[in-house]
Amino acid sequence: MKATTVLPILPLCQRLFPWRLAGLSITLLKATALEIAILAGHLLLYPSGITQERRATAALPQPDAPQLPTERKLPVVLLHGFIDNRSVFVLLRRSLAQHGRQHVESLNYSPLTCDIRTAAELLGRHIEEICERSGHREVDIVGHSLGGLIARYYVQRLGGDVKVRTLVTLGTPHSGTRIAPLLDAHPIVRQMRPGSEVIEELKQPSPDCRTRFVSFWSDLDQMMDPLDSACLDHPDLTAHNVQVSGIGHLALPVHPAVANGIRQALDAEEGMKARAAGRTDGLTVA
Repeated sequence: MKATTVLPILPLCQRLFPWRLAGLSITLLKATALEIAILAGHLLLYPSGITQERRATAALPQPDAPQLPTERKLPVVLLHGFIDNRSVFVLLRRSLAQHGRQHVESLNYSPLTCDIRTAAELLGRHIEEICERSGHREVDIVGHSLGGLIARYYVQRLGGDVKVRTLVTLGTPHSGTRIAPLLDAHPIVRQMRPGSEVIEELKQPSPDCRTRFVSFWSDLDQMMDPLDSACLDHPDLTAHNVQVSGIGHLALPVHPAVANGIRQALDAEEGMKARAAGRTDGLTVA
């Protein structure tokens, strides 16, 4: 079952430039400039995320951060994309902590990982450990790009749906992407291609899957070819697709508007059921 949402925020460029062509050009330029700025900042932070984080019972927000009511929320596991590490989630972690998510953990998998299945098994062991330490039976997962595909494989093919309540994916090639054919020398890149064994396995029936899926995809995601490959469409899965307009691939785990959408997806189960009825709106952040 699939539903689609687009959360509306009127782009500033449309107010300043009423002409559609100019608006589109400005939006694309702004998105490209933002991607470059995020890449530069991420390169500076990258060394800080190379090692695995220290495991703690809870990640507490800063003392001066606004505090919301303190019901006991599920742990959140963050899973990065290809040739990346946990440093990509610095801003998202802060946003989650400020809004009551006191237990957030990131898993680094090696850039030398050559198999999505192996990475999914590692994720499963990590989640078992978190549940044991926290006393929770379930977790929520946010996966960026390849990280979302690894988490989905764990949920669908390794029985992870009993441990994962909600899986949020950001720019994840659910049906495979054709971008950068020169990278096919890497086995895990080949597994992200349309028609690969992994992609075909994920198309197989999953009639009893309990996990809710929320997939954020962008109309300017340069890593998705075609763009809607980041949409999740499977007859047996409760899947909700959120179209994001005006930002690229690297901005998805960083942009505050997307972070707000992620928090809503994790916090509001009743709201998710209402949106799954098929209403369509949009998230425009340019």
